[in-house]
Amino acid sequence: MSNEHITLTAGDAEVDVLPGNGGRVGGLRVGGTELLRQGERFGCFPMVPWCGRIRDGRFLDGARVRQMPLNAPPHAIHGTTREGAWKVARVADGEAVITYDLVEPWPYAGRVTQVVALTPDSLSLTMSVETYDDSFPAQIGWHPWFNRNLGGEGAEDVRLDFAPAWQEERGDDHLPTGNRIEPLPGPWDDCFGMPDGVDVTLTWPGQLELKVSSREEWVVVYDEQEAAVCVEPQTGPPNGLNTLPRLVTPLEPLEATTLWSWRRL
Repeated sequence: MSNEHITLTAGDAEVDVLPGNGGRVGGLRVGGTELLRQGERFGCFPMVPWCGRIRDGRFLDGARVRQMPLNAPPHAIHGTTREGAWKVARVADGEAVITYDLVEPWPYAGRVTQVVALTPDSLSLTMSVETYDDSFPAQIGWHPWFNRNLGGEGAEDVRLDFAPAWQEERGDDHLPTGNRIEPLPGPWDDCFGMPDGVDVTLTWPGQLELKVSSREEWVVVYDEQEAAVCVEPQTGPPNGLNTLPRLVTPLEPLEATTLWSWRRL
């Protein structure tokens, strides 16, 4: 992986963009405090051209069955771009634009563009998938690892606040069954529906409040790990290439944005 490292600053906020490491946001610091987990599973990576698990790594494209590598056996998980090196298109004041050309094992030609834009009190991530050739199903999402605790004397763990319309019932295989149920209490590794748009607030009491929002209506919340909490806006549910495909065509790219906005407490 390339060691390319872009740091954007705005006010007392800093974000690291790592094009060579899967197009990932490596860190986000506000007033010197790191909000994203560091270490082996760190930062925030883009999930594209699919999000979460694909059942048995297989999806249908018309009558053709496509097989993806089983990187989370028995399933395929989180797309193909997080292991790849993205290219830098441009870096300007508070903004970086990076691109990734889809290659094997993904069977279709296409380009992913991600725009990372920082202001003193927000970070926006916008991703688009476009094709100049065959149409294909795709999904877009982001997988941030927010620190459960920001440290400091007497620091309390983060609190999650959101009001989903439903929860996707999860089967023993970790995939949605297709049934929608009343939201259950955590801990979660679950997909929720928010038809008015994703709106999840993370509060580190006495320190910081951060709101994750998106016009998309799907969010996966994963808080089963001790060190981190994941709030993942995406354009469809897990296994969505099979159950709710969004088509990328030469005339119509797939685009999504998530905005993280924060304030000191």
